[in-house]
Amino acid sequence: MKKQNSLLWLVAGLLLTAFSAVAIYKVWPLLHPEVLLSAPLDSDCDLRAGPCKSRLPDGSSISFSIEPRTLPLVKPIQIVVEIEGLEAEQVVVDFSGVDMNMGFNRPALANQGEGRFAGKGMLPVCVRDAMEWEAKVLVKTQDGLVAAPYRFITVKPGTSLP
Repeated sequence: MKKQNSLLWLVAGLLLTAFSAVAIYKVWPLLHPEVLLSAPLDSDCDLRAGPCKSRLPDGSSISFSIEPRTLPLVKPIQIVVEIEGLEAEQVVVDFSGVDMNMGFNRPALANQGEGRFAGKGMLPVCVRDAMEWEAKVLVKTQDGLVAAPYRFITVKPGTSLP
């Protein structure tokens, strides 16, 4: 009887390990998409001042903006991406904390026509007074994924920018 219990636990453990491996294999491309072409990070970009535009090595460009420009936390934000020189099948924006994992936050934008994509999103609150974010615009094209990163800082209400 004791040998049967040990064997049963061993089989259960192996099944759980196999299930976990398959789940990781299936989810990995969603969490870490392979990027074909990436724009350099523009350190002069200030989303509070207006849209930021990134040039890609192939000459195409991606413009990104968030409204309201105060970049509020836990309130709806309007996201707009404008693309020139690329044929986009889909556009999503991956919001991630630069030095803190804030979970999966990747709103898809609707095609408005003529290279314009728009949608709504929300930035979660952080325990810190100020939080640095990276919004990576991911453009799915026929050839692969194109990315443009944008950095910005949010602050809790009543806190000033660092």
